[in-house]
Amino acid sequence: MSADATEQPTMRFFRATVTGIRDLTPSFRRFTFGGDDLADYGDPGFDQRVKVVFPTDTVGIDAMPRGDDWYPAWRELPEDARPPFRTYTTRAVRHERAEVDIDMVSHDVSGPASAWIARAEVGDEVLIFAPTTAHSGVSLGVDFVPPANTTNHLLAGDETAAPAIAVILEQLPADARGVVVLEVPHADDVDYLPTHPGFEYRVAPRADMPRHEHLLSAVRHAVRGLAPEGEGGHVEELDDLIWEVPRTAKGGAALKSAPLYAWLAGESAGIKALRRHLVNEHGVDRRAVAFMGYWRLGKAEI
Repeated sequence: MSADATEQPTMRFFRATVTGIRDLTPSFRRFTFGGDDLADYGDPGFDQRVKVVFPTDTVGIDAMPRGDDWYPAWRELPEDARPPFRTYTTRAVRHERAEVDIDMVSHDVSGPASAWIARAEVGDEVLIFAPTTAHSGVSLGVDFVPPANTTNHLLAGDETAAPAIAVILEQLPADARGVVVLEVPHADDVDYLPTHPGFEYRVAPRADMPRHEHLLSAVRHAVRGLAPEGEGGHVEELDDLIWEVPRTAKGGAALKSAPLYAWLAGESAGIKALRRHLVNEHGVDRRAVAFMGYWRLGKAEI
């Protein structure tokens, strides 16, 4: 690596222009972003988290602080002067064209992100806080960290986890095995995920079911066939514990091998219930269960 490359930041804000919008299903809208600033946009892979900063009618993206201490600086701004941002997954990067795809969930307008998704047009600009091509080694923005020897995988979540699950499925080797459990809003959303030869898909529309009903029942059924039942383990039930990714001190997988690695993401109450079942009731080693409460009902998340 050249001396210049080592001096490049490993994370930064990228200015990006919407160059394409495509409705994949009723709930999933793909935004393609382009622009010269994306030439060194990095892609550590799997479920790499990025932040997208949206303009609103009252504040533009140029009001976003961009230094190393951008988050504290953003928090110090008056609330009506803060550009809103939300967390997404990089869906695809095409360096030869300086393009990035990000799939977003389209639903009724309930906040600044859903409002932007509903009204966005080609030519609109956003900021994306993401890794650069200078990034190397472990990315703490990647939460899919399975043991090197994993017999089975369980990927489970709601529609907000679907883009991350899609990238994981595309990047896992063909001989990987497991089950995908996904709960989506509409029947026409069930074909959003790419196929993988080693995975069984248990995808269902929410329709008139209570939220999490399919997710909970399908995971309980799936785990019986994916891993032997153990003796259970203790899980701390803290109200604010909504995110835990087992890692070593250096950021790698917490275990060398496991019969099952579970990756769970979505609305926090459902995801905590899934983790409780896997660890406390079924006995899956907690070091092989990553769970991410992406959002909470009734609360805006960033």
